[in-house]
Amino acid sequence: EEIDIPVQLHSHYTSGMASMAYLKAAEVGVDVVDCAISALSMATSQPATESIVEALKGTPRDTGLSINLLAKIADYFRKVRRKYGQFEGSLQGVNPQVLEFQIPGGMLSNLDNQLREQGALDRYDEVLEEVPRVRADLGYPPLVTPSSQIVGTQATLNVITGERYSMIPTEVKQYVRGFYGRPPAPIDPEVKKIAIGDEEPLDCRPAGLLEPELPKAREALKEIPHVPRDEVSYALFPQYALDFLKRKAARKRRGEMTAELEVAVIASVLHMEGAAKGAMRGAHALGNAWPNASRADLIDGRTSSYTPSRWERASSSWATAGRRDIMKGRGQGAP
Repeated sequence: EEIDIPVQLHSHYTSGMASMAYLKAAEVGVDVVDCAISALSMATSQPATESIVEALKGTPRDTGLSINLLAKIADYFRKVRRKYGQFEGSLQGVNPQVLEFQIPGGMLSNLDNQLREQGALDRYDEVLEEVPRVRADLGYPPLVTPSSQIVGTQATLNVITGERYSMIPTEVKQYVRGFYGRPPAPIDPEVKKIAIGDEEPLDCRPAGLLEPELPKAREALKEIPHVPRDEVSYALFPQYALDFLKRKAARKRRGEMTAELEVAVIASVLHMEGAAKGAMRGAHALGNAWPNASRADLIDGRTSSYTPSRWERASSSWATAGRRDIMKGRGQGAP
């Protein structure tokens, strides 16, 4: 009633309350709710599509979706999930603690991966407890990308090192400097001192300090074959884009060299075959039996891939007649 644009609700199932939130939102007029097919739903994913469809069936908000068709989709993705099971995280089921820690599902997945890489998955609960403290220290940034990763990484380091803020990533320092905008609340003075010393945070719009990136990207890629969109990739992810484009150029060069080699080999083979056929045509033009027999002998010895006809074989009557001509003194050019 208040706005003309569609209202869409997105939630994760981490706390176990997303389905209830969706139903209440449907009652008051939400236009879209984000779900996941049952095979890929729940935990840090979204509520199951089939469950929401059944819950709304027969109501004014009936979706009209077919449960039978959804079941077929779920069967397909169940197999896909098994195929990639090795990449599954350890977060399964419901964890109501997130209501206290106020950590979104996507951030929980990142924390799980970070701790797994560090071999410290057993300290997961400690990190969950540290996240709200770090968030308060940094002025309560919203836990969405990229600030959720900034808070989560710092909380992980605080737990793993055993000393809070003994290690501070560059992203946290840039956040404290104000490169991500002004925090909703003041940053803890002690944390600020540890992170940037006596340096004063920005008092202007951070984006106004950025230099044009595309000219730098063009200069960096001038020696590498690329298209304009590759410059954008380089501006966003310099090292990854550079490595990718170098490998792509190397593959192209190898392919060109292989093609050139194939052309050279084919040309050489065709030249050899042409020379052999030319010799045979010349022998036929002489008009006597000896060249035919000699040609068979030569080809048998020089060109293993050539199969002479029955008239050209060394044991044929043509070959025998040719040898008699020579023995009797008749020259090769005799008609």
